[in-house]
Amino acid sequence: MTPVDLIEEVIRRCDASKDPAIFITRAKAEDLRAQAKALVARGPEGLPLYGIPFAAKDNIDAIGLPTTAACPDFAYDPAADATVIARLKAAGAILIGKTNLDQFATGLNGSRSPYGIPRCVFDADYVSGGSSSGSAVAVASGLCAFSLGTDTAGSGRVPAMFNNLVGLKPSPGLVPNTGLVPACASVDVITVFAGSVPEAAEVRAVMEGYDAADPFSRVATPHALPARPRIGVLAGAERNFYGNAEVEAAYDAACKRAEDLGAELVPFDYAPFREAAALLYDGPWVAERLAAVEPFLKDHADSFDPTVRGIIEGARKYSAVDAFNGLYRLNALRQKVKPVWEAVDMLMLPTSPTRCTVADMLAEPVKRNSEFGLYTNFANLLGYAAIAVPGGFGASGLPTGVQFVAPPFSDQALVPFATAMQKAAASGMGIERSAALPEAAPQVPEGWLTIAAVGAHLSGMPLNHELTGPGGILLETTRTAGDYRLYSLAGTVPAKPGLVRVPNATGDGIELELWALPPAAFGAFVAAIPAPLGVGKVTLADGRAVTCFLCEAHATEGAEDITAFGGWRAWRAAQG
Repeated sequence: MTPVDLIEEVIRRCDASKDPAIFITRAKAEDLRAQAKALVARGPEGLPLYGIPFAAKDNIDAIGLPTTAACPDFAYDPAADATVIARLKAAGAILIGKTNLDQFATGLNGSRSPYGIPRCVFDADYVSGGSSSGSAVAVASGLCAFSLGTDTAGSGRVPAMFNNLVGLKPSPGLVPNTGLVPACASVDVITVFAGSVPEAAEVRAVMEGYDAADPFSRVATPHALPARPRIGVLAGAERNFYGNAEVEAAYDAACKRAEDLGAELVPFDYAPFREAAALLYDGPWVAERLAAVEPFLKDHADSFDPTVRGIIEGARKYSAVDAFNGLYRLNALRQKVKPVWEAVDMLMLPTSPTRCTVADMLAEPVKRNSEFGLYTNFANLLGYAAIAVPGGFGASGLPTGVQFVAPPFSDQALVPFATAMQKAAASGMGIERSAALPEAAPQVPEGWLTIAAVGAHLSGMPLNHELTGPGGILLETTRTAGDYRLYSLAGTVPAKPGLVRVPNATGDGIELELWALPPAAFGAFVAAIPAPLGVGKVTLADGRAVTCFLCEAHATEGAEDITAFGGWRAWRAAQG
């Protein structure tokens, strides 16, 4: 299938969609065809997202499509692409349209738009989640491969749960907000909806990177997480599902899956996180929403959705003193949660503790909306990374989900465990409940270094923790070229391997694993290697040369040649 073929299918599906509220503006079919033809003429080289169709929430600027923020009177024609849109297009992705949202990104439910109410893809009586409603439904219903949302209080995660998707929320400042209509400028984050965790991470990797035009952009220092993490889980009175037994049971099932994957579950006190979450709507941060639209509100108050207007105008009761007091309280809570992060590596929380119908949301818009944000509102205020993943389906036929929240710039480090959890839930992608998850290459942060392990540092072996501890990422299992020999060195306790190249020798090569490490961890790891072992270049079976453990040739005198076993793991297994 070429990009031209794919775009024709996208156009057909969009034309046939039964939910008219997904898009606010679709790209013209002839423009999409022209872009696809241009990509075919250019070819895929250097384009990691070659021909991949995506949609963007309509508070993110894109040339040729108006930005409305779901308010027709606010609409304008942007002069430039948002930084993230420009980066995605440069990677070969094709923007198919701008999606519906809760007006001015104010809400977690998807019912606050004059352009209609996008519905849950599994039951049209239920809300889709918001504010990134159209973005989630577009992916879940198969109209595009991924989409962009935004997340201030949980808008990039809640719709993911309601539509059986992955919702990836970067750490604040990792992905530039240049070209975004702000909701709360100091905590807004542009997010990704996709069918799988690796796909979402691949899109994030294209978008991320410092942008001087964004005053909140930051240079990231990656935060590592262990392969078998300590996971904070809810306990006692902090387990609140508003009577939704189905979602509660799904959370318990997710806890069991995490344990089965090797995680240690650690009950923690959610109360200080809950208090931080409350500051977003019940504290002075709501005044940031007024700051974003105050000039427009002054002259166009009647253009606002009544609920949105009520929330934003509620900010007028806050003073500058309140804002400083709120900041002081947030920093006090930041200190209060530090002991939690000493005991755990990440948190696992319900993405939303409950769901509701459109009718129930319209009857009690503020109350129902606040329920959705119980476990999401705190994340951006405290600067955390998060990934929401599907958690299986209940007897109702509606999806559930959990989110993993971890310290700032742990974005890539969250990916392996979140991927494993999504696979274990086996709930497909979007509306396709039986879909098999695609395999994707691990995404390695820029600047990380690769090293090959041949002995006790292999997965499942005694020293593997020295690679996983600092957040190492397993890239692949492969073999050396055929002219290497592997020895069990004499006089070493426990036994150590010796890998030596023997020119003109032949064989099937030696099994090894390639791992990526942060630079500091790589340096510390290499410095600790004892003689006669060292680090050099080894040639792989496919001709690549990689950094690897090697052995001084003299050390093989009196050593046992174990080459015939094909690798250290097989030799150890043979020892019983």
